[in-house]
Amino acid sequence: MQIVRHSEQTLKTALISKNPGLVSQYEKLDPGEQRLMNEAFHPASNLFRPITVHSQSDWITSHPEAPQDFEQFFNDACRKIPSPEKQTIYMQSIGSLGNTRVVSEEYIKWLKGYCEAFFYGLTVKLLEPVSVSATRCSFRVNDHTQNLQIHAGHILKFLKKKKPEDAFCVVGVTMIDLYPRDSWNFVFGQASLTDGVGIFSFARYGQDFYSSHYEGKVKKPRRTSSSDYSIFDNYYVPEITSILLLRSCKTLTHELGHIFGLRHCQWLACLMQGSNHLEEADRRPLNLCPICLRKLQSAVGFNIVERYQALVRWMDDTSTDTRVTPKHSREKSVSLQKPVEAFKECKEWIIKCFAVLQK
Repeated sequence: MQIVRHSEQTLKTALISKNPGLVSQYEKLDPGEQRLMNEAFHPASNLFRPITVHSQSDWITSHPEAPQDFEQFFNDACRKIPSPEKQTIYMQSIGSLGNTRVVSEEYIKWLKGYCEAFFYGLTVKLLEPVSVSATRCSFRVNDHTQNLQIHAGHILKFLKKKKPEDAFCVVGVTMIDLYPRDSWNFVFGQASLTDGVGIFSFARYGQDFYSSHYEGKVKKPRRTSSSDYSIFDNYYVPEITSILLLRSCKTLTHELGHIFGLRHCQWLACLMQGSNHLEEADRRPLNLCPICLRKLQSAVGFNIVERYQALVRWMDDTSTDTRVTPKHSREKSVSLQKPVEAFKECKEWIIKCFAVLQK
């Protein structure tokens, strides 16, 4: 395992800058916020740790990129900034996200709630769910995994056409695997920063996707017409678990971060680190490092304490008024609770942050 360490001065410059205007901007932040962010360049900090590289296949090794500090982010003329006229994140579910309509509706609401807390201060709205056929996208059965896949680029074009006037961005979410072009095996997600649209799949985040008994394989691969979407009737949807929800929230907020102009983080362990594979994505924390947190705060304008309080409320709120009858079951309906067990570590981390913020 390799540890990527930066000097205290390097991290301090990446966070605060040497530009007098940006230094002044930083010094005007709430003292507690400065205290928390300064943890970035404290070697003994137990809140923000260095990046660890576990293999040559990890992102930071296999995809060399120039790091982006706060000053570079702030001065990026191409990044999009929410405005009073365009400050809404729209979410579009494509196909079913659960094995019943009610489960599917609850799942997208959970994701919406998490986004509202993560991008605190912005509005998040749900568009009416659509079927795969409504997008008129190309699709295929993957030759290696034998699961259904839809064309990510075609979905982006569909979302661009549907983008409301007041939208900062529109993100599509689906439980169907994606591919960007015929020569690629798959892609977790794809976004157009120029158009402010993205599509992300959680298909490979189910616990059994990579197992030999994965139920999503098309049993008898068949040639279909490019306009025959009946192959998606009753397609396999992974069981909704706490791990699946955690992975979904990570992917959604990471990719939305890119739409806000945040590039892959190479400073500290951070949600915005790139990931090449599921194991690496699981190692990535749910939180932003101070450098990326300052970037997002600059773009959105939230109070850090209020944002963390909103995230804790989302993790604590497992209640629901929805009662669901299990599929293929004669049992009485049961209450569907948000599975947040996997978020325990993140909640404990936020509580430690409160201690620094409110010292």
